[in-house]
Amino acid sequence: MGRGGPNCYYDCSVPLFKKQPTPFQRIVAIQFLRKLGPGLITGASDDDPSGIGGAQLGYSIGWTMLLTYPLMVAIQEISARIGRTTGHGISGNLCRHYPSWLLHLIVTLLFIANTINIGADLSSMADAARVLFGGQSLLYVLAFTAICVGGIVFIQYKLYVTFLKWLTLSLFAYVAAMFAAKVNWTDALFGVLLPRITWSNEYFTTLVAILGTTISPYLFFWQASQEAEDVHVDRRRKTLLKAPRQALDAFARIRADTLLGMAFSNVIALAIIITTAATLHRAGVTNIETSTQAAEALKPIAGAFTFTVFAAGIIGTGLLAIPVLAASAAYAVGEGRRWPVGLARQPKEAIAFYSVLAASAVLGAAITLSPIDPIQALYWSAVINGVVAVPVMMVMMWITANRRVMGQFTIGGALRWLGWVSTAAMTLCVVAMITSWAFR
Repeated sequence: MGRGGPNCYYDCSVPLFKKQPTPFQRIVAIQFLRKLGPGLITGASDDDPSGIGGAQLGYSIGWTMLLTYPLMVAIQEISARIGRTTGHGISGNLCRHYPSWLLHLIVTLLFIANTINIGADLSSMADAARVLFGGQSLLYVLAFTAICVGGIVFIQYKLYVTFLKWLTLSLFAYVAAMFAAKVNWTDALFGVLLPRITWSNEYFTTLVAILGTTISPYLFFWQASQEAEDVHVDRRRKTLLKAPRQALDAFARIRADTLLGMAFSNVIALAIIITTAATLHRAGVTNIETSTQAAEALKPIAGAFTFTVFAAGIIGTGLLAIPVLAASAAYAVGEGRRWPVGLARQPKEAIAFYSVLAASAVLGAAITLSPIDPIQALYWSAVINGVVAVPVMMVMMWITANRRVMGQFTIGGALRWLGWVSTAAMTLCVVAMITSWAFR
């Protein structure tokens, strides 16, 4: 685009939207949006309410979002390619090509971490609803659990995925809150561009937790399984092993979907960090134990509008994240056991799969009734995610290099290089954390 000239989209001397999109442009835009799915939903669910806890550290952690973006894109694209190529998710490929003990270990840790994460999210959503509308948190926990489980079990798959896509718009509440706050953009920019590293047990454990919430195994399992699910739902699609002609279009869609989804995730995460840094951190409110406490503390500091949209964002993103967490656990267990799996199946066709999904959500709800500190539980579940990510990512890299699994679509070149960089970065952080524990 440029200023004036017959080939520009707008003339700067007239209102921006004087020239409306042509019908062809509208059709292209609609088709592009329809193609988006697993990557967009994956990225959006990564900004669940439980992830707000680290924002009290101020602008200084903004750099992690810049670092993790290319790593997230690479590993999520690799996950998607596994599902699209083979027609199986990660567990489905693990159980077919790798030792059972490795599958059981990874799936067990994933299920535990996801369930704890669900509990923290439900607690945050219930408290947000309470401060917005009044009432008791327990009733909101039960209501949100029923909505999330009932929706994913009983609503038709295509309709529910469409609902999740539209629900990603709720994350813009955080962007609105950011622009309503008085941000020191110079400090915010320095926080994004200048990493601050301290050699300590607390620092590296926190770094693993941050990476565990952004480069998280449940996201790998969800996106791979959703790509495999789409193959079975859409009759026009075949696994690439059976229909190699579809590869070019499939990989282009996956890359666009993943680039947009992960960018969306990181922009929202930065908005959360910047908003709380510009308000709570500046005011000396750094001991935040829940995301709702953050929202409540915003009201006297940043005003009622920022408080309201921030609290609404907690509820909206939780409704998006909980189904993804519960479903990824169900996919991991179900594919590993070779059960009939898939959200497109009727409940009676995949009883075991839906039972695991419901169990994960119900156990998460039960955590909200226990004396367990939800933030401490969340913190250590994120650490577990970071640790579990290392073997999962290694296995994924091995799978994508194996011609018996991927056929002619083994992954090489820049994507493979970046996938190993992502794996190495996570491994180094975990090793540094363990080393700092040993020598503290």
